[in-house]
Amino acid sequence: MVPEELTDFTSRVARPESSKGVLTRLFLRYARPSKTQGVPPRTWHPSIFAFATQGAGGDDEARLLTLLDNFDPIVFAFDRKGKWWSFRALVKALLKCRPHLVVMEGTGIAGGLAILLARLVAGIPYVVSSGDAVGPFVGRHRPLLGPLFGLYERLLCRLSAGYIGWTPYLAGRALTFGAPRVMSAPGWAPCPTSVNQLADSRVRIRKELGIAPEDLVFGIVGSLAWTRRVRYCYGLELVRALGRTKRRDLKVIIVGDGDGRPHLEQAAGKELGVRVFLTGRVPREQVPEYLSAMDVASLPQSVDQVGSFRYTTKLSEYLAAGLPVVTGQIPLAYDLGDDWLWRLPGNAPWDERYLRALAHLMEHVSSSELSAKQEAVPDHLPEFDRSRQVDRVTAFLMDLLPSGEQS
Repeated sequence: MVPEELTDFTSRVARPESSKGVLTRLFLRYARPSKTQGVPPRTWHPSIFAFATQGAGGDDEARLLTLLDNFDPIVFAFDRKGKWWSFRALVKALLKCRPHLVVMEGTGIAGGLAILLARLVAGIPYVVSSGDAVGPFVGRHRPLLGPLFGLYERLLCRLSAGYIGWTPYLAGRALTFGAPRVMSAPGWAPCPTSVNQLADSRVRIRKELGIAPEDLVFGIVGSLAWTRRVRYCYGLELVRALGRTKRRDLKVIIVGDGDGRPHLEQAAGKELGVRVFLTGRVPREQVPEYLSAMDVASLPQSVDQVGSFRYTTKLSEYLAAGLPVVTGQIPLAYDLGDDWLWRLPGNAPWDERYLRALAHLMEHVSSSELSAKQEAVPDHLPEFDRSRQVDRVTAFLMDLLPSGEQS
């Protein structure tokens, strides 16, 4: 049911045309499965207000609600298509509800400004969870806005009660920006799949795409967002490198969609549907099936203040599928990498040195080298253990709650 303190608010908010149905769940407490039945109730139930700036129903919100599994958060259905309406509604809700703590997944400016305002006006503490270095990320797409968003990122960290980085590198960045408490929670493979299921999917997906069982397949899963400044999107490094090879048993699978897809199709040329396969967007629960059809996963990241801070959300899924990974000389390649990973030179996946090295690997990797890499893929990395991350986030948030509330 809607919390009593928000009843008046929900009846007074105008519903925008682009947000039909939003208010039906705007402040509903997250309904969790009955796995908690039989668990003794807590003597004190903290009021946690949660939302994801990516929008309601997205992967970021799913991540956030999982991390808050030991709480009963009030979930604000952020409308990405109506950001400034969501900003106004969010501010009003926070000032009306006065939660003990707000947790925001993502760093979208509409959500960020709302929690900053609530913090400055009403002293409502907040926690930010983020997977990107905001200033450099925005600066790559819109250079003139980079410094402004860098200032916004610093302010967001400095005024926060705490920060949850998707990597320890982002957590360290937040500390230097003044965040008083930090931790990291890098994510997990959302759809665990058995070895037998992966084997069956490998045969079926390869048959559907027209890929022979013995073919060597490099692949990637991700959003195909086109970055005009560097003329790149995920997967383009594979298509460009493949074009430099003569190996006819070499294939590339790119899973995902976005405005970069036409550029991939153009780059693939006559190899589209022959050696390059673009599947489009697939339901998240089917992603492991497409991963099973691959032999090597691409994890392209730039060696700079954007890519070097990342693990990316797909690394845990690649490992869960038993795939060795090819990437650049970024921090994770040394901190997490072992014999299951190739580190290529170059400053970015669009860099000539990186493309040359990738093409050489694709052309010359032997079956014995590939087998050794595949056998070295760890069955489990503690960094990507979901239950451990949930427990750590629970402890982190409980420690951030106002003093005396837990007694």
